Amino acid sequence: MFDGITKDRMVVRFAGAEAGAEPLTWGQKAILRDMRESGNQFSMQGRMDLPEGGTIEDAAARVNGLLVRHAALRMRLGTDHAGRPCQEVAGSGEFGMDILNLPDDLDRADVARYRDHLWTTWPLERFDFHRDWPLRVAVLRHRDACLHLVFVLSHLVADGGGILLLLADLLADEKGTAKDPRHPNVLDIARSEQTSQLRQLSSRTMRFWESQLRDIPPQTFAGSAAPLGQAGQRYAQARFSSPAAYLATLAISSRTGTDASRVTLAVIATAIGRATGVSPLTIKVMVNNRFRPGLADAIAPIAQNSVVRIELADSSIDEVVARTRAAALTAGMRAYYDPDDLSEVMKRLDAERGYPASITCRINDQRAMIMRSGAEAGREVTPEQVRRMLPETSLTWLGPRQYMHEQVNILVENRPDVVSLHMMWDESCLTDQRVEALLRTVEDVAVEAAFDPDAPTKVSCARDGSAGRSG
Repeated sequence: MFDGITKDRMVVRFAGAEAGAEPLTWGQKAILRDMRESGNQFSMQGRMDLPEGGTIEDAAARVNGLLVRHAALRMRLGTDHAGRPCQEVAGSGEFGMDILNLPDDLDRADVARYRDHLWTTWPLERFDFHRDWPLRVAVLRHRDACLHLVFVLSHLVADGGGILLLLADLLADEKGTAKDPRHPNVLDIARSEQTSQLRQLSSRTMRFWESQLRDIPPQTFAGSAAPLGQAGQRYAQARFSSPAAYLATLAISSRTGTDASRVTLAVIATAIGRATGVSPLTIKVMVNNRFRPGLADAIAPIAQNSVVRIELADSSIDEVVARTRAAALTAGMRAYYDPDDLSEVMKRLDAERGYPASITCRINDQRAMIMRSGAEAGREVTPEQVRRMLPETSLTWLGPRQYMHEQVNILVENRPDVVSLHMMWDESCLTDQRVEALLRTVEDVAVEAAFDPDAPTKVSCARDGSAGRSG
C-alpha cells in the first residue's frame, strides 16, 4: 500500500538567538546513561494536521520558528578541552525537512494510515548525536496539498513534558512567527547547574539516595546473575488492561485523599509484594522536576530518576497507600541531582557492602502530571460499577524484547478510564506464569481495597526476593 512514495528535501535555513557550548545538563547525563545501558534511544514523536491550503513554505516557516525559539533543537554533542562530552548549540545553520509525496491514487484514509505508520516507525531510526540535529520533520503531501506534519525528537533534548510544550508551540504558530521564549534554554540550565547553590542541592540529595541504597540486595529480585542489558530472547513484555482496577483506584483515592497516580503505585507495589515476597520493595520512579522554579516551560530533559521504598508486609493496603504517598513526596524532592555524584555514591556503597547492588525495578506512570491536576477528583464509584467492569479485563502477550537494563519495568500508560500496564521483564527472574499472576493481582488488590479500608496486603515477606523465580 505504501509503494510509490517519493521523497524530496527542503533546506530550512535558520539563525538562532543564542549559541555556545556548555557542559551537559544533569537530565542529559541521566538519559545518556539510560541509553547506553538499554541500547534504546527513547526517541519521541509528534504530529499535527496542517491547515487547508497551506504550502510547503508555510510548513518550513513553522519549523524555522521552532529552531529559532528553542536552543535545544540546534544542539549537537561535542567534546570539551578536557575530553568530556558537552553540548554545542549552533547560532545558525541548515535543517533538512523531508517532503513525502504520496501517490494521487491513494485516498485520504490511505494517507492517514501512512501518517500513522510513519509516526510509529520513524522513532526507531537512530540519531547520531554528534552529527544530526535532534529533530526530524516530514511533511506529507498528497495531490499537491500539504496534509500532515510528523516529527521525531531526541530524548537527549526534551522529556515528555518538553515535547508537549513543543507541540503546543507548533500548533500555536500558524506562520512560524518568532516569539521571545521567556524560559531558560539548555545552555541556561547547564550554567545554573554549575553554581554553588545547585551543586549543594545535588550533595544534599545524595544523602537521601545513600539512605535508600545502603542495604539493598544485589538486585531487586532473585534470578540469573548474568549482566542485565544483554541482547537475545531473555526479555519479554505484555500489556494488562483493567477498567475495574481504574474505578477501584478512584474509590481508594477518594477515601484516602491520595491522588490516583500514587494509589496506582501503591497497588502495583502490593501486587509485586504478593507475587514475589519482596518487602520492603525499593523501586525507581521518574519525577518530571518541572515544579522547580524556572523549569516549567523549558525545552530540555528535566525528568530524572528517584527512589521509593515501601514496606508491604503485615499491613493494610490503605497503610501502604499512605506510605507510598509520603515516600513519593520525598522522592519528588530528591530527584534533581548530578548523575556523576550518584555514580560516586554507588561505587562507595558497593565497596562498603562488599558487593555491587542496584535497583532493578522501575515503575513509570505516564499519567502522573495529568492525574495530580485533580481531574479525577469527585467521581463517585460504586461496587456495582466495579463488578460490571471485571469482564473487560485483558492480558496481551507482546513477545520478546531485545534490551532491558532492569529486571522489571512497568509503564502505566496514559489511556482513558483504564489501568493499562505495559510490563517488561527479565525471564531469568520472573516466569510468564508469575508475571500473569502479578498483573492479575494488580486488579485483585485494587478491587479488594476499593471499599474496605482494612483490606490486608497479604504479603508474605521473603526479603531477599527468593520467591521471584517460582510459579
